[in-house]
Amino acid sequence: MRIAKSKQFEKQYKKLPAKTKEQFAERLTLFLQDKNHSLLHTHSLKGKYTGLWSFDVTADIRVIFDDSYEGVLILVATGSHSELYG
Repeated sequence: MRIAKSKQFEKQYKKLPAKTKEQFAERLTLFLQDKNHSLLHTHSLKGKYTGLWSFDVTADIRVIFDDSYEGVLILVATGSHSELYG
């Protein structure tokens, strides 16, 4: 699966602490193996993110993604729950 990153995601990702970036890499690997793994809490979104999905990196950090294109995972945004949904 090819991974594409939005400009918004890239900008938000750069601001994450190094430890969170490591956790992101681990969770992305897990997601690519099994997108419904219980640690990820993968779920569909509503409101301004209708049609997109989210998975957990940490207890508070989320990744919003779009996997509606065959063979492509688009990472749309990342940040804390309050930053993304507040």
